[in-house]
Amino acid sequence: MQQLASTGYELRRPAADYLRDGIYELRAKHIHVQYRILYFFDGQNIAILAHAITKDTDQVPIADIDKAIRRKRLFEKNPSIHTYEEDLDNG
Repeated sequence: MQQLASTGYELRRPAADYLRDGIYELRAKHIHVQYRILYFFDGQNIAILAHAITKDTDQVPIADIDKAIRRKRLFEKNPSIHTYEEDLDNG
């Protein structure tokens, strides 16, 4: 995640990859489990979590990519209802 935060769009294989329709995958491994976090960008440097899965095969299932695309479209229709902003005044 730190690599994604520092490099944004420039993060590439093996840590991340572009799938399609604005959806990227972030790859992470913990012990023997491969995780894939599907995300997209809003603006230049903001990544939005769209979907997370464990990796059982060599390819991300099409249904999971489609789900991430649907969530991306929902976000794009009304970003404010899908956005968390921390209240720093009360922190």
